[in-house]
Amino acid sequence: MTQRVELATVMDRLAVDGLVTDYAVAVDDGDWEAYRQLFTPDGRADYRSAGGIDGDAGRVAAWLAESMRAYAVRQHLIVNRRVRFGVLERDTGDTAQVQADYVSPMRLRGDGAAAPDVVCGGRYAFGLRRTDDGWRLREVIVREKWRRVSEGSGVHVIN
Repeated sequence: MTQRVELATVMDRLAVDGLVTDYAVAVDDGDWEAYRQLFTPDGRADYRSAGGIDGDAGRVAAWLAESMRAYAVRQHLIVNRRVRFGVLERDTGDTAQVQADYVSPMRLRGDGAAAPDVVCGGRYAFGLRRTDDGWRLREVIVREKWRRVSEGSGVHVIN
């Protein structure tokens, strides 16, 4: 690899990492317009493994806005990010796949307790595409692996 190619790869890696962070912040802050803007026009998200829905980014953002309203505190910690850039035939490096683990504590509204009512974890699969506006999400798949619910919280499934 030449230094120019290596620098471009590092810059793409930083941009992709920033997009994943922007995704977590948009969900945690309830900024659903920002969430929608992270996706390509044909972008989709699949939250079915966590009790949610599968659909285009606009439909999923509306579902998230409604279902997350019950939680005063949300925090996604997205770690162990594995980034792979497209190398398939005719792919000029304009696609990427990111696999990343997450832990997400949430506290219900009106609950004065310091501990979260729900903590879940799993793995994201992000599919990204380079656009004229930079890297955007074309697919987000949530694979929830576990969930812990505090006793007496009344929470069973987020939907």
